[in-house]
Amino acid sequence: MSYFSRLLPCFGSVVLLGALLNATWAQENSAQPSNSDKQVDPQEELRLLTLFADTFAQIKQNYVTEMSDRELMEAAIQGMVRKLDPYSNYIPPRDLDRFKTGVEAEFGGVGIIVTTENGPLEVISPMAGTPAFRAGLIAGDKILKIEGASTQGFNVSDAVKKMKGEVGTPVTLTILHPGESDPIDVTLKREKIQVPTVYGYERGEGFSWNYFIDEGEKIAYLRLSGFGRNSARELKDTMRQLEEEGVRGLILDLRFNPGGLLSAAIEISDLFVDEGRIVSTKGRNVRERKWDARRRGTYSDMPMAVLINKYSASASEIVSACLQDHDRAVVVGARSWGKGSVQNVIELEGGGSALKLTTASYHRPSGKNIHRGPDAKETDEWGVSPTDGYAVKLRGGELSQLRKWIQGSGLGRNNESQPKYRDRQMASALKYVRETLNPSAVDEVPPEPMPVAATGEHDAHPEVPPEPNLKTAK
Repeated sequence: MSYFSRLLPCFGSVVLLGALLNATWAQENSAQPSNSDKQVDPQEELRLLTLFADTFAQIKQNYVTEMSDRELMEAAIQGMVRKLDPYSNYIPPRDLDRFKTGVEAEFGGVGIIVTTENGPLEVISPMAGTPAFRAGLIAGDKILKIEGASTQGFNVSDAVKKMKGEVGTPVTLTILHPGESDPIDVTLKREKIQVPTVYGYERGEGFSWNYFIDEGEKIAYLRLSGFGRNSARELKDTMRQLEEEGVRGLILDLRFNPGGLLSAAIEISDLFVDEGRIVSTKGRNVRERKWDARRRGTYSDMPMAVLINKYSASASEIVSACLQDHDRAVVVGARSWGKGSVQNVIELEGGGSALKLTTASYHRPSGKNIHRGPDAKETDEWGVSPTDGYAVKLRGGELSQLRKWIQGSGLGRNNESQPKYRDRQMASALKYVRETLNPSAVDEVPPEPMPVAATGEHDAHPEVPPEPNLKTAK
């Protein structure tokens, strides 16, 4: 019996199962009309699957270089997904842990941020409260060995794989402290490391955050780097702390935020809007869903500005659009990315791999379009645009300086010895909040320029480097 002949009954079973599932779905969802009038043709499906099986068999048997079944199957799946939108993709087993870490913002590790910018594997900073932090690792430490294996020639990904592991298991690092000649071994017990997504204005004593950009007026600055599983809880905890400290105004920075979980965007929007629509989603074969704000636990009184730029996408656009449409905040900066689609993560192979598939689009409270299609023009309606009078487009090297300041502030690397940078978008947001708190006051003196860490745009890597393209609303 030929290879193809053995495959064909399996594909026939798949077609039959698909037809039964379609029929079941149609019975259970008869009240929910589909946007497609096309009828399923089992014979056509069988013919196409036969074509696929025949092609698979020919390549496997006759291609000049031998390829494994998995290589061919993954290539076929990736080929199908490439015909879809840029946000749908197949996640093979080798990338699944990395994807889950990006979504969950949690992993088993020791909690250090590392770089290979200067050659050897070097600690940029330990994350506060982690095993590395408690063990006394400091910025500038060289990691010479991990579990006795030399790190010479390692890139960041190599180091990440070595340091990650099951929670509770030990890992030994050979460390050379700055200014010392003798390395020491430090054994750390891996813990669940939660990558923070809520950041303040600058690091204070003990690596804690100072959230107030204007201490006198009690205006707080919060930067959200992503929308992970714990982001809403992080933000709620921070807002409770700020409330106890007398916060009167807020700047929420969503610049360079690629998005994340739809549920996190809804919870965070609900923190600042006390009634009305937050967002709705519509799909071809899914029911329309709507989420409305609830009054309880809402911070609805303080003036608020939201910072966005062209790298603010997805969940960032849900939050900024919601606050803008409800006149809850002014939106300052530059037009956002324009991603108005929702992805579901579908487990394959019993959870061994996954399919991230666009299944719906989301809509802002005003009904305006957010998604930027492949043929969209600058004059079309898409994304989130700054509130009238608050568009501040960065020029020349300002964007690069902003990246460095954001990176440096998160790592505690900005200090008075660094070059100064004046964030014009931040200044515009701060001016609005100040004037709203004190309508008769005129902000004649701009905020002090901020020191910028002398670091390249892409030189700082957390123990698990972020993957913005994998963090999508679902």
